[in-house]
Amino acid sequence: MKGNYNPKLIPLARKLRKKGTFAEVLLWTHLKGKQMQGFRFTRQKPIGEYIVDFYCGKLGLAIEIDGITHDDKIESDEIRQKKIESQGVVFLRFTYDEVKENTEAVLEIISNWIDENKDDRIDI
Repeated sequence: MKGNYNPKLIPLARKLRKKGTFAEVLLWTHLKGKQMQGFRFTRQKPIGEYIVDFYCGKLGLAIEIDGITHDDKIESDEIRQKKIESQGVVFLRFTYDEVKENTEAVLEIISNWIDENKDDRIDI
C-alpha cells in the first residue's frame, strides 16, 4: 500500500495536522520520531480518497481517534474503513476519551499489536 492516494488531499491533510485535537496531539507526542518500537508514523496521512489520523507504512497500520464528530458518521466511517482495509491496511480505533484519559493503555495496545503482527506486516 505505498503511494496510493489522491494528491488533491495533501492541502487538507496539512490543514488537519495544524488543527489537531488534544487527543491527536497527545498521541502524536508518543508516536513521532520513531518512538513506538522504532517504527515511523505520520499524521493525517492520505490513503486512497481518505485521510487517516496516524499511519505506519512499514506495518500498513492506521490508527484512528474517534471523537464526538464521529458519532453521526458511524456508517460512513465503516464504509471508509472497509475501502482502506481492501488495500491491506489494518485499523486500530480509539475514542477521544480513551486517548485523553488512559494514554498509557492506548500505547500498550498499539505496542502489543506491533509485537504480535510486525513479522507478518513489514512492508505490506
